[in-house]
Amino acid sequence: MFKGLLCAGVALAISTNVAGAAELKKIGITLGSLGNPFFVALANGAKAKAQETNPKVEVITASADYDLNKQFTQIDNFIAAGVNMILVNATDAKAILPAVKRAQAAGIVVVAVDVAAAGVDATVQTNNVQAGQIACQYIVDKLGGKGDVIIQNGPQVSAVIDRVKGCKDVFAKAPGIKVLSDDQDAKGSREGGLNVMQGHLTRFPKIDAVFAINDPQAIGTDLAAKQLNRTGIVITAVDGAPDIEGALKGNTMVQASSSQDPYMMAQIAVQTGVDIMNGKKPAEPMILMESKLITRDNVGEYKGWSSR
Repeated sequence: MFKGLLCAGVALAISTNVAGAAELKKIGITLGSLGNPFFVALANGAKAKAQETNPKVEVITASADYDLNKQFTQIDNFIAAGVNMILVNATDAKAILPAVKRAQAAGIVVVAVDVAAAGVDATVQTNNVQAGQIACQYIVDKLGGKGDVIIQNGPQVSAVIDRVKGCKDVFAKAPGIKVLSDDQDAKGSREGGLNVMQGHLTRFPKIDAVFAINDPQAIGTDLAAKQLNRTGIVITAVDGAPDIEGALKGNTMVQASSSQDPYMMAQIAVQTGVDIMNGKKPAEPMILMESKLITRDNVGEYKGWSSR
């Protein structure tokens, strides 16, 4: 009798919970730059998951172009539009806090993607420290622990800061590695990588390797080296993007890239947000996705980003 009542009670609780579940009706997504294929894949992953949750969901996507004021305006617009979830790829992890608080005060769940953001309900990102470590360990191994290297920096979001930290940790353990430069911002773009690398090649007669903080910069770096007839440079990066697959298979100096999966990252972020909307918080507010090193040797086995 008691067992029957317990089962009936559980069934009633489940049906009541489903009936009263909070529905994702409108989602706002603000990203670093939609000129980067990584963020396009992230936006596509978020949209697909949101539509899976509710086929009638309204998805609003905006490119912040690494402009904090622009991102503030976008978040305020999301609030005014009545979204019930925001995915934010913060241009500044700390300075974004007031906008996050305004959204939460309006009853909106805020989930950070790819980079950390102060005050958010949860964060989903690649383990960027690890990604930087494995990309730079490849350089150390390839150079036999000795050489002149560049750390090509980028926009000072948490993901980039963490990748550079991971890389520096590895280089610091190799006394024969000399870091020629680590503070030049190549803007996270192919053009930025090209421009910064041109400057480095003019300045330094000997460069053995470059760690670029993302794939677009790595491709720009390779183009700059070719234009100035410099060869034998080991180039590594982070993303595992479709373009870098081609570079690893082609006639380039790009040797390796630490993988990310922006499509899956966004899907996990949306599902996490929906869970939070329904009172189910993640066991850990920081959800880290492991990175794997893609090289010329194993690129044939690499399955690429989930959206493909």
